[in-house]
Amino acid sequence: MANSKYEYVKSFEVEDEVMFPNLIVIRIDGRDFSRFSQVHKFEKPNDETALNLMNSCASAVLEEYPDIVFAYGYSDEYSFVFKKTSRFYQRRASKILSLVASYFAAVYVMKWKEFFPLTKLEYTPSFASKVVTCASVEVLQVYLAWRQHDCHFSNQYDTCFWMLVKSGKTLSETHEILKDTQKQQRNELLFQQFGINYKMLPVLFRQGSCLFKTKVEETVKHDENGNPVKRLRRRETLVHAESIAGRSFWNEHSSLHKDLGHFVQDIGKIEPNYVKSFQFENRLLPLTWVVVRIDGCHFHRFSEVHEFEKPNDEQALKLMNSCAVAVLEEFQDIAFAYGVSDEYSFVLRKESELYKRQPSKIISAIVSFFTSTYVIRWEDFFPHKELKYPPSFDGRAVCYPTSEILLDYLAWRQVDCHINNQYNTCFWMLVKSGKSKTEAQDYLKGTQTREKNELLSQQFGLEYNLLPLIFRMGSSVFRLKERVTEENGEVSGKQVEEEVVVHHSSIIDQCFWQQRPHILNS
Repeated sequence: MANSKYEYVKSFEVEDEVMFPNLIVIRIDGRDFSRFSQVHKFEKPNDETALNLMNSCASAVLEEYPDIVFAYGYSDEYSFVFKKTSRFYQRRASKILSLVASYFAAVYVMKWKEFFPLTKLEYTPSFASKVVTCASVEVLQVYLAWRQHDCHFSNQYDTCFWMLVKSGKTLSETHEILKDTQKQQRNELLFQQFGINYKMLPVLFRQGSCLFKTKVEETVKHDENGNPVKRLRRRETLVHAESIAGRSFWNEHSSLHKDLGHFVQDIGKIEPNYVKSFQFENRLLPLTWVVVRIDGCHFHRFSEVHEFEKPNDEQALKLMNSCAVAVLEEFQDIAFAYGVSDEYSFVLRKESELYKRQPSKIISAIVSFFTSTYVIRWEDFFPHKELKYPPSFDGRAVCYPTSEILLDYLAWRQVDCHINNQYNTCFWMLVKSGKSKTEAQDYLKGTQTREKNELLSQQFGLEYNLLPLIFRMGSSVFRLKERVTEENGEVSGKQVEEEVVVHHSSIIDQCFWQQRPHILNS
């Protein structure tokens, strides 16, 4: 990070490390997937293709992140369990939960056509995620039993519900019929009225899906005589089991008790206090400015693989800006955003009660929505480039108590933009002129702003201050409010139209904010 007088704002960042010996579980849930399933006409009560898409995405997550050793999912949710010794991203909760949600969302969009070749993806899917900490393998066992019990209960209820609706009942009538019914009553209803034996329904619907890694022998090459050379590799295995929290299932898979521990006894009744602990959520401080900052994960490699122009790829930056505009259109509580390179900062209004100020939901919803939009709009900005693998972003939420400190935070990001962009412009001009990367780094070591400007001007004929503003200043995204003009030409005193715009200028200069007081005051 570049040094500046604004760096004190970093002191407001709070570490959220999940301490040992807690086991880390990341649970993701589809955001407003009831509407998503209606718009895309998913089969009710279960769409097998949609469930297979979820399973495929979960498998990709296990393949991408080796520390995830087990996953369980049903409907639009999935829980990912990290091995007990994991130090993934220093066990920082925000980073882990946002990365998993982001990568899952990217894969979901990229695989959509594979599973729904005839159905257009009508709008951006996104996911909310949270960290569930399990103090021991016994607590993890209860958590998994709870989720599978919820799968069974929800699926049985939904099966009854949609069979009644398909038979002609209204939604309200169906709710009344099923109100306060027990498991046995619902089974009898299905069998007597519709001839359905619930226990004979596909296990995918009734039991959910498990993913874990097993050792598989694979041919890696052939020797000089043409004989296959085989090695053991850990590969994802998908199974459906009646009791994923049972001793017999868990302990028969050696990889699970090696990475997580043994289940000593089977579970009887699930304690309500355990369930409450699984549902607990922190809250961000009230009446503070909340900034959600997202950063591209391994975007140095991503930019190289996709051959982005150096030091700046204007199309890549415009794609980032387009995603930020979409985020502001989706989340009305976001008042302002500032972005540079592969990062974006989103500012929530002080009074915002988005997701009851639960940081995990706020972060994951924004990050996954941004990621899905990035994948969906890739072709708009790179029509002749294939998206070779899913991008992902991590995020964090930080509270700033006053407007002055918030503006210092934004100034810090813009100063960082200038310093990094000036350095990168010099670096890549030197590399393009024939120097190695090491030689370019040594050449620039210890140079100041004036010296870099002289280097660009004298050696390459570039005036840094004349380079495009999007490179030097970054991008600001906010709502522009305009009074609606009536047919008679008069300006309405009540109606206001809002348009989300992208602007490139100094946000360190107070004039920017004085000319747009509505941004932070609305």
